[in-house]
Amino acid sequence: MADNARAKRLADLIREVVAQKLQRGIKDPRLGSHVTITDTRVTGDLREATVFYTVLGDAEARAETAVALSSATGLLRSTVGKQLGLKFTPTLTFVLDAVEEEASQ
Repeated sequence: MADNARAKRLADLIREVVAQKLQRGIKDPRLGSHVTITDTRVTGDLREATVFYTVLGDAEARAETAVALSSATGLLRSTVGKQLGLKFTPTLTFVLDAVEEEASQ
């Protein structure tokens, strides 16, 4: 079992790699430039990573972004594995962050 400091460090690195790849490397028109990676959490055994994101726009833009991210998950996971040089690359799960909606209320 990994310690919490290592999991936090890995989560920060995953967040940076995924954000850079979304900004520069994925040519999916459904993503656009309005996706922001807000947080990443890694489980204690370093096997699963949850990536939280926000989308500027309406419900249709959020739905298109969710579909685009789910189709790009394999590419993003392989990029994380290559850039970080991990023995085991964690699985990536994308979750829409509700911070924007809660702030407006």
